[in-house]
Amino acid sequence: MRALIALLFSTVTALAGEDRPGEFDYYVLAMSWSPTWCAIEGDARDAAQCDPAAESGWVLHGLWPQHHRGWPEHCQSPEQPPTRTMTNDMADIMGSSGLAWYQWKKHGACSGLSASGYYALARKAFDQVNRPEVLRKLTRPVKLPASVIEEAFLKANPGWERDMLTITCRQDRIHEARLCLSRSLDPVPCGRDVVRDCRAKDALFDPIR
Repeated sequence: MRALIALLFSTVTALAGEDRPGEFDYYVLAMSWSPTWCAIEGDARDAAQCDPAAESGWVLHGLWPQHHRGWPEHCQSPEQPPTRTMTNDMADIMGSSGLAWYQWKKHGACSGLSASGYYALARKAFDQVNRPEVLRKLTRPVKLPASVIEEAFLKANPGWERDMLTITCRQDRIHEARLCLSRSLDPVPCGRDVVRDCRAKDALFDPIR
């Protein structure tokens, strides 16, 4: 029965010309710098991850299936959506259960995995990254080029190459670190759609609260 349902979904999405689950080339692991998100959005929402007691630094934004050109999203997956327990269990690294739900709906459903399998893979990918401790030791805001953040990640993760990682900005602030990974979670070169480094000469980088 499960195989029949999967076949029906595959047929319908193919006829509709939509993105199909499991059809992609690699993953992008997106990690947001929490102080930036809090300054731009989170504080206004009174988000839990912005509470100084949370001491949030790099948080998991998502694990995104990616094509060499473009990316799939909002796929019609035959898998059951995540339960509230599943999304709540991801809040420790994603900041909120709401983000975990949204990431499944937009990206996880395109992975070809079950919701639990997708979350487990996302956690594994996030956990295997050495997030630079030096960035957690800042005590005041600083302005710096994105290349400084990139260098910190490369130094903390021997074996990574520059074309496997990109640092983005938002409103002239360091926003995200995005790492490209194979399906088996090995770092790989990013496609042109992903390599969009922050172009600000000096971007604001707030310390952990």
